[in-house]
Amino acid sequence: MNAPDYLNPAVPAGMRRVVLPVVDATDAALAGYGRLVDDPAKVHVEITRWPATGWRTIDDDSGDQGGTTQGTFHCDWRGDVLYGRNEAVGGHYVLAYACEPGDAREDHDRAPGRMLLWHANYHPDGGQLFFPLDARPFVVPLARPGDDVRPEDFVAFRFDGTRGLYIHANVWHEGVFAVAGSQRFFDQQGAVHARVSVEFPREFGCLLEVRL
Repeated sequence: MNAPDYLNPAVPAGMRRVVLPVVDATDAALAGYGRLVDDPAKVHVEITRWPATGWRTIDDDSGDQGGTTQGTFHCDWRGDVLYGRNEAVGGHYVLAYACEPGDAREDHDRAPGRMLLWHANYHPDGGQLFFPLDARPFVVPLARPGDDVRPEDFVAFRFDGTRGLYIHANVWHEGVFAVAGSQRFFDQQGAVHARVSVEFPREFGCLLEVRL
């Protein structure tokens, strides 16, 4: 599969919507996905050991030394479109829409009432840390590991902006989502930045809806 066109998703009109449950982020609720973070300086980002390709194993002191990369993750609502920009890996994306994508406009500043997601991914090479640099609420949709993921597997976690999120390797996500305006996050993740994608319109004929 070719990499998605993150700035021009070309979402077909009339996609059905799968409404995600929205739950408050607690360590208990995040079990299996990751955990809350109070101090990003104390977080160790896990790096996944390189997989063996035959019957001989990878030496214990090798295969997980690729390290991490870090930078600022920016979220910016421009009218009905939420853009993301990840300085750590040089990424620029359309993260979500506040209305039918074909009707989206960027010439207003009304707060969104919902977010419509077209894509998610996971990183097999390591975990990822997001910590808010602006203490405002945000939302992160997550699903547990597995390539047979379905839209109904996702849960939208609601954060109050005082704590960050550490996500385990292989957990489905799509960055962090400001609920209004612009927001910045400290981001640290595996430097290999391997990415596995799911495109909901193409695979399931739907968009994921998070009601704000």
